[in-house]
Amino acid sequence: MPRLSDTMTEGTVATWLKKVGDTIKEGDILAEIETDKATMEFESFNSGVLLHIGIEAGQTAPVDSLLAIIGKEGEDITSLLSNTSNSSSQEEKAEVKEDIAQPTTQNLQSTTLPAGVKVITMPRLSDTMTTGTVATWLKKVGDTVKEGDMLAEIETDKATMEFESFNAGTLLYIGIDEGGSAPVDSVLAIIGPAGTDVTGIAENFGKGEAPAAVETTEKAIEAPTKEVSKETATVTATDNGRIFASPLAKQIAKDKGINLSQVKGSGENGRIVKSDVENFTASSSQQKTIIPSAVEGTLPTTQNPQPKTIIAGEVVTEEIKNSQMRKIIAKRLAESLFTAPHYNLTIEVSMDEAMKSRAMINAVPDTKVSFNDMVIKACAMALKKHPKINSQWKEDAITINHHVNIGVAVAVEDGLVVPVLRFTDAMSLSQIGGSVRDLAGRAKTKKLLPNEMEGSTFTVSNLGMFGIVEFNSIINQPNSAILSVGAIIEKPVVKNGQIVVGNTMMLSLACDHRTIDGATGAQFLQTLKLFIENPVTMLA
Repeated sequence: MPRLSDTMTEGTVATWLKKVGDTIKEGDILAEIETDKATMEFESFNSGVLLHIGIEAGQTAPVDSLLAIIGKEGEDITSLLSNTSNSSSQEEKAEVKEDIAQPTTQNLQSTTLPAGVKVITMPRLSDTMTTGTVATWLKKVGDTVKEGDMLAEIETDKATMEFESFNAGTLLYIGIDEGGSAPVDSVLAIIGPAGTDVTGIAENFGKGEAPAAVETTEKAIEAPTKEVSKETATVTATDNGRIFASPLAKQIAKDKGINLSQVKGSGENGRIVKSDVENFTASSSQQKTIIPSAVEGTLPTTQNPQPKTIIAGEVVTEEIKNSQMRKIIAKRLAESLFTAPHYNLTIEVSMDEAMKSRAMINAVPDTKVSFNDMVIKACAMALKKHPKINSQWKEDAITINHHVNIGVAVAVEDGLVVPVLRFTDAMSLSQIGGSVRDLAGRAKTKKLLPNEMEGSTFTVSNLGMFGIVEFNSIINQPNSAILSVGAIIEKPVVKNGQIVVGNTMMLSLACDHRTIDGATGAQFLQTLKLFIENPVTMLA
Protein backbone atom coordinates (compact mmCIF):
# COMPACT_ATOMS: atom_id res chain seq x y z
CA MET A 1 0.00 0.00 0.00
CA PRO A 2 1.71 3.22 -1.12
CA ARG A 3 1.82 6.42 0.92
CA LEU A 4 0.14 8.88 -1.45
CA SER A 5 -0.08 11.95 0.76
CA ASP A 6 1.85 13.60 3.56
CA THR A 7 -0.80 12.66 6.14
CA MET A 8 -1.84 9.25 4.80
CA THR A 9 -1.49 6.36 7.25
CA GLU A 10 -3.92 3.92 5.59
CA GLY A 11 -5.59 3.53 2.22
CA THR A 12 -8.68 1.95 0.73
CA VAL A 13 -8.73 0.11 -2.59
CA ALA A 14 -11.63 1.75 -4.40
CA THR A 15 -11.36 -0.34 -7.56
CA TRP A 16 -9.03 -2.95 -9.00
CA LEU A 17 -8.41 -2.33 -12.70
CA LYS A 18 -6.54 -5.63 -13.09
CA LYS A 19 -7.33 -9.13 -11.82
CA VAL A 20 -5.16 -12.07 -10.82
CA GLY A 21 -3.70 -13.69 -13.95
CA ASP A 22 -3.69 -10.49 -16.01
CA THR A 23 -0.52 -9.46 -17.81
CA ILE A 24 0.83 -6.17 -16.44
CA LYS A 25 2.91 -3.72 -18.42
CA GLU A 26 5.08 -1.00 -16.93
CA GLY A 27 2.85 2.09 -16.64
CA ASP A 28 -0.47 0.19 -16.48
CA ILE A 29 -2.94 1.39 -13.85
CA LEU A 30 -3.37 -1.36 -11.24
CA ALA A 31 -5.97 0.14 -8.96
CA GLU A 32 -7.64 3.29 -7.67
CA ILE A 33 -6.52 4.02 -4.10
CA GLU A 34 -8.63 6.17 -1.80
CA THR A 35 -6.67 8.22 0.74
CA ASP A 36 -7.92 10.60 3.42
CA LYS A 37 -8.01 13.36 0.79
CA ALA A 38 -8.52 11.96 -2.71
CA THR A 39 -8.91 8.89 -4.87
CA MET A 40 -5.83 8.37 -7.05
CA GLU A 41 -4.77 6.01 -9.80
CA PHE A 42 -1.89 3.76 -8.78
CA GLU A 43 0.30 2.55 -11.61
CA SER A 44 2.72 -0.35 -11.87
CA PHE A 45 6.44 0.27 -12.22
CA ASN A 46 6.93 -3.42 -13.05
CA SER A 47 6.00 -5.79 -15.85
CA GLY A 48 4.81 -9.37 -15.40
CA VAL A 49 1.70 -11.25 -14.32
CA LEU A 50 -0.51 -10.22 -11.38
CA LEU A 51 -0.06 -13.24 -9.09
CA HIS A 52 -1.75 -12.10 -5.90
CA ILE A 53 -4.07 -9.36 -4.61
CA GLY A 54 -3.54 -8.65 -0.94
CA ILE A 55 -6.28 -6.06 -0.35
CA GLU A 56 -9.66 -6.55 -1.99
CA ALA A 57 -11.73 -3.71 -3.45
CA GLY A 58 -13.45 -1.82 -0.63
CA GLN A 59 -10.97 -2.96 2.01
CA THR A 60 -8.75 -0.61 4.02
CA ALA A 61 -5.21 -1.34 5.17
CA PRO A 62 -2.24 0.54 6.67
CA VAL A 63 0.53 2.00 4.51
CA ASP A 64 3.15 -0.67 3.64
CA SER A 65 0.65 -3.53 3.84
CA LEU A 66 0.90 -6.11 1.04
CA LEU A 67 -1.14 -4.73 -1.87
CA ALA A 68 -0.18 -7.08 -4.69
CA ILE A 69 2.54 -9.38 -6.04
CA ILE A 70 3.72 -9.26 -9.66
CA GLY A 71 6.05 -11.86 -11.14
CA LYS A 72 6.42 -14.56 -13.74
CA GLU A 73 3.43 -16.70 -14.68
CA GLY A 74 3.22 -19.75 -12.44
CA GLU A 75 5.90 -18.48 -10.06
CA ASP A 76 5.72 -19.84 -6.50
CA ILE A 77 4.99 -16.97 -4.08
CA THR A 78 4.28 -19.08 -0.99
CA SER A 79 7.37 -17.81 0.83
CA LEU A 80 6.47 -14.19 0.12
CA LEU A 81 2.98 -14.64 1.51
CA SER A 82 4.30 -16.36 4.63
CA ASN A 83 6.87 -13.60 5.20
CA THR A 84 4.15 -10.95 5.30
CA SER A 85 2.62 -12.65 8.33
CA ASN A 86 5.89 -12.62 10.28
CA SER A 87 5.11 -10.92 13.55
CA SER A 88 8.47 -9.20 13.99
CA SER A 89 8.32 -7.54 10.58
CA GLN A 90 4.80 -6.42 11.28
CA GLU A 91 5.98 -4.76 14.49
CA GLU A 92 8.77 -2.98 12.58
CA LYS A 93 6.28 -1.74 10.00
CA ALA A 94 3.98 -0.55 12.76
CA GLU A 95 6.85 1.47 14.21
CA VAL A 96 7.49 3.04 10.80
CA LYS A 97 3.84 3.93 10.38
CA GLU A 98 3.74 5.38 13.86
CA ASP A 99 6.71 7.59 12.95
CA ILE A 100 5.02 8.62 9.73
CA ALA A 101 1.85 9.52 11.58
CA GLN A 102 3.68 11.75 14.04
CA PRO A 103 3.68 15.10 12.09
CA THR A 104 1.78 17.85 13.85
CA THR A 105 0.16 19.02 10.63
CA GLN A 106 -3.42 18.09 11.40
CA ASN A 107 -3.42 19.32 15.00
CA LEU A 108 -1.86 22.66 14.06
CA GLN A 109 -4.13 23.15 11.06
CA SER A 110 -7.26 22.41 13.03
CA THR A 111 -6.47 24.72 15.94
CA THR A 112 -4.34 27.70 14.89
CA LEU A 113 -4.42 28.13 11.12
CA PRO A 114 -6.69 30.62 9.34
CA ALA A 115 -9.71 29.11 7.62
CA GLY A 116 -8.86 27.19 4.46
CA VAL A 117 -5.09 27.31 5.01
CA LYS A 118 -3.15 24.05 4.70
CA VAL A 119 0.49 23.47 5.62
CA ILE A 120 2.19 21.03 3.23
CA THR A 121 5.20 19.22 4.68
CA MET A 122 8.13 17.41 3.08
CA PRO A 123 6.63 13.99 2.27
CA ARG A 124 8.22 10.67 3.14
CA LEU A 125 8.41 9.11 -0.31
CA SER A 126 10.06 5.87 0.78
CA ASP A 127 10.44 3.89 3.97
CA THR A 128 14.12 4.85 4.27
CA MET A 129 13.77 8.53 3.38
CA THR A 130 14.75 10.99 6.13
CA THR A 131 15.65 14.06 4.03
CA GLY A 132 14.36 15.39 0.72
CA THR A 133 15.59 17.91 -1.83
CA VAL A 134 13.32 20.09 -4.00
CA ALA A 135 14.63 19.44 -7.51
CA THR A 136 12.10 21.70 -9.26
CA TRP A 137 9.11 23.82 -8.31
CA LEU A 138 6.30 23.48 -10.86
CA LYS A 139 4.29 26.27 -9.20
CA LYS A 140 5.34 29.67 -7.84
CA VAL A 141 4.02 31.86 -5.04
CA GLY A 142 0.71 33.39 -6.17
CA ASP A 143 -0.22 30.59 -8.54
CA THR A 144 -3.63 28.95 -8.30
CA VAL A 145 -3.32 25.30 -7.33
CA LYS A 146 -5.96 22.69 -8.12
CA GLU A 147 -6.31 19.36 -6.38
CA GLY A 148 -4.13 16.96 -8.36
CA ASP A 149 -1.77 19.62 -9.74
CA MET A 150 1.94 18.78 -9.57
CA LEU A 151 3.58 21.09 -7.03
CA ALA A 152 7.21 20.04 -7.24
CA GLU A 153 9.69 17.31 -8.05
CA ILE A 154 11.21 15.88 -4.87
CA GLU A 155 14.59 14.17 -4.90
CA THR A 156 15.36 11.43 -2.39
CA ASP A 157 18.61 9.49 -2.06
CA LYS A 158 17.38 7.05 -4.72
CA ALA A 159 14.92 8.73 -7.07
CA THR A 160 13.24 11.95 -8.16
CA MET A 161 9.44 11.83 -7.85
CA GLU A 162 6.57 14.14 -8.69
CA PHE A 163 4.65 15.45 -5.69
CA GLU A 164 1.08 16.51 -6.27
CA SER A 165 -1.25 18.68 -4.24
CA PHE A 166 -4.15 17.18 -2.37
CA ASN A 167 -5.56 20.66 -1.69
CA ALA A 168 -6.92 23.49 -3.81
CA GLY A 169 -6.19 27.19 -3.31
CA THR A 170 -3.39 29.69 -3.87
CA LEU A 171 0.27 28.91 -3.23
CA LEU A 172 0.95 31.42 -0.46
CA TYR A 173 4.39 30.37 0.69
CA ILE A 174 7.34 28.21 -0.35
CA GLY A 175 9.37 26.81 2.53
CA ILE A 176 12.24 25.13 0.65
CA ASP A 177 13.89 26.69 -2.39
CA GLU A 178 14.83 24.73 -5.49
CA GLY A 179 17.98 22.82 -4.61
CA GLY A 180 17.28 23.15 -0.88
CA SER A 181 17.14 20.11 1.39
CA ALA A 182 15.18 19.55 4.58
CA PRO A 183 14.09 16.68 6.84
CA VAL A 184 10.83 14.83 6.32
CA ASP A 185 7.86 16.78 7.78
CA SER A 186 9.58 20.18 7.41
CA VAL A 187 7.38 22.94 5.97
CA LEU A 188 7.37 22.59 2.19
CA ALA A 189 4.60 25.02 1.26
CA ILE A 190 1.43 26.72 2.48
CA ILE A 191 -1.77 26.75 0.41
CA GLY A 192 -4.91 28.74 1.17
CA PRO A 193 -7.28 31.47 0.00
CA ALA A 194 -5.64 34.25 -2.02
CA GLY A 195 -4.48 37.19 0.10
CA THR A 196 -4.37 35.27 3.39
CA ASP A 197 -1.67 36.48 5.77
CA VAL A 198 0.50 33.48 6.68
CA THR A 199 3.24 35.46 8.43
CA GLY A 200 4.74 33.45 11.27
CA ILE A 201 2.96 30.20 10.47
CA ALA A 202 6.03 28.46 9.09
CA GLU A 203 8.24 29.69 11.95
CA ASN A 204 5.78 28.42 14.57
CA PHE A 205 5.08 25.13 12.82
CA GLY A 206 6.59 22.25 14.78
CA LYS A 207 8.33 24.58 17.28
CA GLY A 208 11.69 24.50 15.55
CA GLU A 209 11.65 20.86 14.50
CA ALA A 210 12.87 21.81 11.03
CA PRO A 211 15.38 24.68 11.27
CA ALA A 212 16.75 23.99 7.80
CA ALA A 213 13.36 24.66 6.27
CA VAL A 214 12.80 27.83 8.29
CA GLU A 215 16.13 29.25 7.17
CA THR A 216 15.22 28.89 3.52
CA THR A 217 11.69 30.22 3.77
CA GLU A 218 12.74 33.88 3.99
CA LYS A 219 14.68 33.55 0.75
CA ALA A 220 11.65 32.01 -0.87
CA ILE A 221 9.50 35.02 0.01
CA GLU A 222 12.07 37.58 -1.17
CA ALA A 223 12.75 35.76 -4.44
CA PRO A 224 9.91 33.55 -5.67
CA THR A 225 11.07 30.50 -7.56
CA LYS A 226 11.57 30.69 -11.31
CA GLU A 227 8.68 29.98 -13.64
CA VAL A 228 8.39 26.60 -15.30
CA SER A 229 9.34 26.69 -18.98
CA LYS A 230 6.60 26.38 -21.58
CA GLU A 231 7.97 23.03 -22.67
CA THR A 232 7.68 21.62 -19.15
CA ALA A 233 4.20 23.03 -18.80
CA THR A 234 3.01 21.15 -21.86
CA VAL A 235 4.14 17.93 -20.26
CA THR A 236 2.12 18.40 -17.10
CA ALA A 237 -0.97 20.30 -18.18
CA THR A 238 -3.20 21.19 -21.11
CA ASP A 239 -5.64 24.06 -21.58
CA ASN A 240 -8.41 22.13 -19.87
CA GLY A 241 -6.45 20.10 -17.33
CA ARG A 242 -3.60 17.64 -16.83
CA ILE A 243 -2.24 15.38 -19.50
CA PHE A 244 -2.58 11.89 -18.04
CA ALA A 245 0.78 10.19 -18.42
CA SER A 246 2.84 7.86 -16.28
CA PRO A 247 5.88 9.41 -14.54
CA LEU A 248 8.15 7.14 -16.60
CA ALA A 249 6.51 8.34 -19.84
CA LYS A 250 6.99 11.95 -18.76
CA GLN A 251 10.66 11.36 -18.00
CA ILE A 252 11.30 9.69 -21.36
CA ALA A 253 9.42 12.46 -23.16
CA LYS A 254 11.49 15.08 -21.35
CA ASP A 255 14.74 13.31 -22.24
CA LYS A 256 13.75 13.00 -25.92
CA GLY A 257 12.27 16.50 -26.22
CA ILE A 258 8.79 15.19 -27.04
CA ASN A 259 5.69 17.30 -26.37
CA LEU A 260 3.23 14.95 -24.65
CA SER A 261 0.25 16.90 -25.98
CA GLN A 262 1.10 15.40 -29.40
CA VAL A 263 1.22 11.80 -28.11
CA LYS A 264 -1.83 9.53 -28.18
CA GLY A 265 -2.16 7.36 -25.07
CA SER A 266 -2.90 3.65 -25.26
CA GLY A 267 -3.39 3.08 -21.52
CA GLU A 268 -6.58 3.10 -19.50
CA ASN A 269 -8.72 6.18 -20.20
CA GLY A 270 -6.20 7.37 -22.81
CA ARG A 271 -3.31 7.53 -20.32
CA ILE A 272 0.11 7.89 -21.97
CA VAL A 273 2.50 5.08 -21.03
CA LYS A 274 6.16 4.31 -21.76
CA SER A 275 5.57 2.49 -25.07
CA ASP A 276 3.52 5.40 -26.46
CA VAL A 277 6.45 7.80 -26.04
CA GLU A 278 9.05 5.32 -27.27
CA ASN A 279 7.00 4.61 -30.43
CA PHE A 280 6.06 8.25 -31.05
CA THR A 281 7.18 9.75 -34.39
CA ALA A 282 6.66 13.47 -34.83
CA SER A 283 6.14 15.16 -38.20
CA SER A 284 9.19 16.68 -39.85
CA SER A 285 8.17 20.19 -38.82
CA GLN A 286 7.86 19.12 -35.19
CA GLN A 287 10.95 16.94 -34.85
CA LYS A 288 13.86 18.05 -32.67
CA THR A 289 17.49 17.09 -33.00
CA ILE A 290 18.39 14.65 -30.26
CA ILE A 291 22.03 13.92 -29.50
CA PRO A 292 22.26 10.22 -28.57
CA SER A 293 24.69 8.67 -26.15
CA ALA A 294 28.07 8.03 -27.72
CA VAL A 295 28.50 4.54 -26.25
CA GLU A 296 26.59 2.14 -24.05
CA GLY A 297 26.94 3.19 -20.44
CA THR A 298 27.40 6.94 -20.98
CA LEU A 299 24.86 9.63 -20.21
CA PRO A 300 22.93 11.63 -22.85
CA THR A 301 24.91 14.71 -23.79
CA THR A 302 21.73 16.79 -23.71
CA GLN A 303 21.99 16.81 -19.91
CA ASN A 304 25.58 18.10 -19.76
CA PRO A 305 25.98 21.70 -18.56
CA GLN A 306 26.70 24.27 -21.25
CA PRO A 307 30.22 25.74 -21.28
CA LYS A 308 30.46 29.24 -19.86
CA THR A 309 32.16 32.15 -21.58
CA ILE A 310 35.24 33.03 -19.55
CA ILE A 311 37.29 36.16 -20.05
CA ALA A 312 41.05 35.52 -20.09
CA GLY A 313 42.66 36.39 -16.76
CA GLU A 314 39.34 36.36 -14.86
CA VAL A 315 38.90 34.09 -11.83
CA VAL A 316 35.60 32.22 -12.24
CA THR A 317 34.14 29.62 -9.90
CA GLU A 318 30.84 27.78 -9.86
CA GLU A 319 29.14 26.15 -6.89
CA ILE A 320 26.95 23.12 -7.56
CA LYS A 321 24.52 22.11 -4.82
CA ASN A 322 25.15 18.58 -3.57
CA SER A 323 22.25 16.25 -4.37
CA GLN A 324 20.99 13.74 -1.82
CA MET A 325 22.53 10.98 -3.91
CA ARG A 326 25.91 12.72 -3.95
CA LYS A 327 25.79 13.19 -0.17
CA ILE A 328 25.01 9.51 0.39
CA ILE A 329 27.79 8.45 -2.01
CA ALA A 330 30.30 10.70 -0.21
CA LYS A 331 29.30 9.39 3.21
CA ARG A 332 29.35 5.70 2.36
CA LEU A 333 32.56 5.71 0.32
CA ALA A 334 34.40 7.72 2.99
CA GLU A 335 33.22 5.26 5.63
CA SER A 336 34.35 2.33 3.46
CA LEU A 337 37.79 3.72 2.64
CA PHE A 338 38.60 4.76 6.19
CA THR A 339 37.17 1.72 8.01
CA ALA A 340 38.18 -1.14 5.70
CA PRO A 341 41.92 -1.65 5.13
CA HIS A 342 41.99 -1.77 1.33
CA TYR A 343 44.62 -3.45 -0.81
CA ASN A 344 44.56 -4.05 -4.59
CA LEU A 345 45.58 -7.02 -6.74
CA THR A 346 45.93 -6.63 -10.52
CA ILE A 347 46.03 -9.26 -13.26
CA GLU A 348 46.18 -9.10 -17.06
CA VAL A 349 43.78 -11.33 -18.97
CA SER A 350 43.92 -12.41 -22.62
CA MET A 351 40.62 -11.61 -24.36
CA ASP A 352 41.22 -13.32 -27.73
CA GLU A 353 39.06 -16.37 -27.00
CA ALA A 354 36.40 -14.25 -25.25
CA MET A 355 36.13 -12.08 -28.37
CA LYS A 356 35.65 -15.13 -30.60
CA SER A 357 33.10 -16.66 -28.25
CA ARG A 358 31.13 -13.42 -27.93
CA ALA A 359 30.92 -13.06 -31.71
CA MET A 360 29.54 -16.60 -31.99
CA ILE A 361 27.02 -16.08 -29.18
CA ASN A 362 25.75 -12.78 -30.59
CA ALA A 363 25.31 -14.39 -34.02
CA VAL A 364 22.31 -16.19 -32.52
CA PRO A 365 19.10 -14.20 -33.28
CA ASP A 366 17.76 -12.01 -30.44
CA THR A 367 20.89 -12.56 -28.35
CA LYS A 368 23.14 -9.78 -27.12
CA VAL A 369 25.98 -10.44 -24.69
CA SER A 370 28.61 -7.86 -23.73
CA PHE A 371 32.14 -8.45 -22.42
CA ASN A 372 30.92 -7.08 -19.09
CA ASP A 373 28.26 -9.82 -18.99
CA MET A 374 31.00 -12.41 -19.52
CA VAL A 375 33.06 -10.91 -16.68
CA ILE A 376 30.01 -10.98 -14.36
CA LYS A 377 29.32 -14.63 -15.22
CA ALA A 378 32.98 -15.53 -14.62
CA CYS A 379 32.92 -13.70 -11.27
CA ALA A 380 29.81 -15.60 -10.17
CA MET A 381 31.44 -18.95 -10.95
CA ALA A 382 34.77 -17.97 -9.34
CA LEU A 383 32.98 -16.82 -6.18
CA LYS A 384 31.42 -20.26 -5.79
CA LYS A 385 34.93 -21.73 -5.80
CA HIS A 386 36.33 -19.05 -3.46
CA PRO A 387 33.51 -18.21 -0.99
CA LYS A 388 35.84 -16.21 1.31
CA ILE A 389 35.79 -13.45 -1.34
CA ASN A 390 31.99 -13.49 -1.07
CA SER A 391 32.06 -12.46 2.58
CA GLN A 392 31.21 -9.64 5.00
CA TRP A 393 33.06 -8.36 8.06
CA LYS A 394 31.38 -8.13 11.46
CA GLU A 395 33.11 -7.35 14.74
CA ASP A 396 32.34 -10.75 16.22
CA ALA A 397 32.35 -12.94 13.09
CA ILE A 398 32.93 -13.12 9.32
CA THR A 399 29.81 -13.98 7.31
CA ILE A 400 30.46 -16.25 4.31
CA ASN A 401 27.70 -15.90 1.70
CA HIS A 402 27.07 -19.11 -0.22
CA HIS A 403 24.59 -17.32 -2.48
CA VAL A 404 26.00 -14.95 -5.13
CA ASN A 405 24.36 -11.54 -5.62
CA ILE A 406 26.54 -9.36 -7.83
CA GLY A 407 26.11 -5.60 -7.78
CA VAL A 408 26.81 -3.80 -11.07
CA ALA A 409 27.96 -0.19 -10.75
CA VAL A 410 26.00 2.10 -13.11
CA ALA A 411 26.85 5.75 -13.77
CA VAL A 412 23.82 8.07 -13.66
CA GLU A 413 23.52 11.82 -14.02
CA ASP A 414 23.86 12.58 -10.30
CA GLY A 415 26.41 9.93 -9.36
CA LEU A 416 26.48 6.17 -9.08
CA VAL A 417 23.97 3.42 -8.23
CA VAL A 418 24.56 -0.32 -7.83
CA PRO A 419 21.60 -2.48 -8.91
CA VAL A 420 21.91 -6.13 -7.89
CA LEU A 421 21.68 -9.35 -9.93
CA ARG A 422 20.31 -11.85 -7.46
CA PHE A 423 21.57 -15.46 -7.59
CA THR A 424 23.88 -14.55 -10.46
CA ASP A 425 25.56 -17.97 -10.42
CA ALA A 426 22.30 -19.56 -11.55
CA MET A 427 21.87 -17.17 -14.51
CA SER A 428 22.95 -17.83 -18.10
CA LEU A 429 24.99 -15.30 -20.07
CA SER A 430 21.91 -14.13 -21.99
CA GLN A 431 19.91 -13.77 -18.76
CA ILE A 432 22.71 -11.71 -17.23
CA GLY A 433 22.84 -9.52 -20.35
CA GLY A 434 19.10 -8.89 -20.37
CA SER A 435 18.96 -8.18 -16.65
CA VAL A 436 21.90 -5.76 -16.74
CA ARG A 437 20.38 -3.80 -19.65
CA ASP A 438 17.03 -3.60 -17.85
CA LEU A 439 18.51 -2.50 -14.52
CA ALA A 440 20.93 -0.02 -16.09
CA GLY A 441 18.18 1.52 -18.21
CA ARG A 442 15.87 1.99 -15.23
CA ALA A 443 18.76 3.28 -13.12
CA LYS A 444 19.32 6.14 -15.55
CA THR A 445 15.62 7.10 -15.46
CA LYS A 446 15.59 6.76 -11.63
CA LYS A 447 12.99 4.00 -11.72
CA LEU A 448 14.87 1.37 -9.71
CA LEU A 449 13.07 0.10 -6.64
CA PRO A 450 14.97 0.30 -3.33
CA ASN A 451 15.10 -3.50 -2.96
CA GLU A 452 16.77 -3.76 -6.39
CA MET A 453 19.83 -2.00 -4.95
CA GLU A 454 20.12 -4.07 -1.78
CA GLY A 455 21.69 -7.39 -0.85
CA SER A 456 24.83 -7.51 -3.01
CA THR A 457 27.66 -9.83 -1.93
CA PHE A 458 30.24 -8.69 -4.53
CA THR A 459 30.50 -5.74 -6.93
CA VAL A 460 31.76 -5.21 -10.49
CA SER A 461 32.71 -1.75 -11.78
CA ASN A 462 33.56 -1.35 -15.48
CA LEU A 463 35.08 1.80 -17.01
CA GLY A 464 36.40 0.01 -20.08
CA MET A 465 33.82 1.66 -22.34
CA PHE A 466 35.47 5.01 -21.52
CA GLY A 467 38.91 3.79 -22.58
CA ILE A 468 40.21 3.45 -19.00
CA VAL A 469 42.89 0.75 -19.03
CA GLU A 470 43.31 0.21 -15.29
CA PHE A 471 41.84 1.67 -12.07
CA ASN A 472 41.14 0.83 -8.44
CA SER A 473 37.66 1.06 -6.87
CA ILE A 474 36.52 1.63 -3.30
CA ILE A 475 34.77 -1.39 -1.77
CA ASN A 476 30.97 -1.22 -1.73
CA GLN A 477 30.41 -2.25 1.90
CA PRO A 478 29.27 -4.52 3.43
CA ASN A 479 30.93 -6.45 0.56
CA SER A 480 34.54 -7.50 1.12
CA ALA A 481 35.70 -6.98 -2.47
CA ILE A 482 35.04 -5.12 -5.71
CA LEU A 483 36.41 -5.87 -9.18
CA SER A 484 37.52 -3.01 -11.46
CA VAL A 485 37.35 -3.84 -15.19
CA GLY A 486 39.42 -1.93 -17.74
CA ALA A 487 39.30 -1.57 -21.52
CA ILE A 488 40.34 -4.27 -24.00
CA ILE A 489 43.63 -3.19 -25.57
CA GLU A 490 45.21 -4.52 -28.77
CA LYS A 491 48.98 -4.75 -28.28
CA PRO A 492 52.05 -6.97 -28.88
CA VAL A 493 52.09 -10.06 -26.64
CA VAL A 494 54.35 -13.10 -26.38
CA LYS A 495 52.79 -16.48 -27.26
CA ASN A 496 54.86 -19.65 -27.56
CA GLY A 497 58.04 -17.58 -27.67
CA GLN A 498 56.76 -15.41 -30.53
CA ILE A 499 55.66 -11.77 -30.48
CA VAL A 500 52.14 -11.54 -31.92
CA VAL A 501 49.22 -9.11 -31.81
CA GLY A 502 46.86 -9.89 -28.94
CA ASN A 503 43.96 -8.39 -27.01
CA THR A 504 44.27 -8.01 -23.26
CA MET A 505 42.28 -6.55 -20.37
CA MET A 506 43.35 -5.46 -16.88
CA LEU A 507 41.37 -6.58 -13.83
CA SER A 508 41.96 -5.05 -10.39
CA LEU A 509 40.51 -6.59 -7.24
CA ALA A 510 40.16 -4.32 -4.19
CA CYS A 511 39.96 -6.43 -1.01
CA ASP A 512 39.16 -5.82 2.64
CA HIS A 513 42.21 -7.21 4.47
CA ARG A 514 40.08 -7.98 7.53
CA THR A 515 38.31 -10.76 5.63
CA ILE A 516 40.52 -11.57 2.61
CA ASP A 517 44.20 -12.39 2.80
CA GLY A 518 46.46 -11.66 -0.16
CA ALA A 519 46.86 -15.29 -1.20
CA THR A 520 43.08 -15.81 -1.14
CA GLY A 521 42.51 -12.79 -3.40
CA ALA A 522 45.26 -13.97 -5.76
CA GLN A 523 43.74 -17.45 -6.07
CA PHE A 524 40.35 -15.91 -6.89
CA LEU A 525 41.91 -13.85 -9.69
CA GLN A 526 43.65 -16.91 -11.10
CA THR A 527 40.33 -18.76 -11.28
CA LEU A 528 38.63 -15.70 -12.78
CA LYS A 529 41.37 -15.47 -15.42
CA LEU A 530 40.88 -19.15 -16.29
CA PHE A 531 37.14 -18.71 -16.89
CA ILE A 532 37.50 -15.53 -18.98
CA GLU A 533 40.34 -16.86 -21.13
CA ASN A 534 38.42 -20.11 -21.73
CA PRO A 535 34.75 -19.06 -22.07
CA VAL A 536 33.65 -22.59 -22.95
CA THR A 537 34.28 -23.51 -19.28
CA MET A 538 31.50 -21.10 -18.28
CA LEU A 539 29.00 -23.09 -20.33
CA ALA A 540 29.71 -26.40 -18.58
